[in-house]
Amino acid sequence: MVLAAGASQRLGEPKQLVRLGRETLLERAVRVAREAGCSPVVVVVGAEHGQVLGNSVLGNVVTVINDEWEEGMASSIRLGVQALGFAASDTEGVLLMTCDQPAVTATHLVHLTRWAEVKASRYAGKNGVPAYFPKKYFAKLMELKGDAGARELLADAPSVELENGELDVDTVKDLQRARELFG
Repeated sequence: MVLAAGASQRLGEPKQLVRLGRETLLERAVRVAREAGCSPVVVVVGAEHGQVLGNSVLGNVVTVINDEWEEGMASSIRLGVQALGFAASDTEGVLLMTCDQPAVTATHLVHLTRWAEVKASRYAGKNGVPAYFPKKYFAKLMELKGDAGARELLADAPSVELENGELDVDTVKDLQRARELFG
């Protein structure tokens, strides 16, 4: 599940559409998820969703529009879990990721999904997303509120180090660094 519903207020333009090389941040996140074998890929958009979807080439994804994106990341997670089919028998779990972390690779995502338990990414001394949640955690994900997302569920989870994972594109300075490191 690619979370891409925020308004990008600090950046001043939809970060989902910012280009790194030949692709937007959102296109990059979807590509990396596919390369890791994630299927289906659910993309949750919210603020400026018409502009974001109209200017993105995402291919075969499940698109969810979060009209309550201002609540924060939790509302997007709940909608994405619903889209996966909360009780669908063929769903093993969900890999949560944001569209604004350019350091994420398919290899990293594969390492997260090799476990039957929650697995977090670790950077800057903390656990965070991308993170994997097996299906048995869907009920807990559906109870999340606010902008903290799944942070509490990840605090003590086993983790995989993500080099440069602390870089998320929130400001012009972040974008400059991302372009220096990743194109």
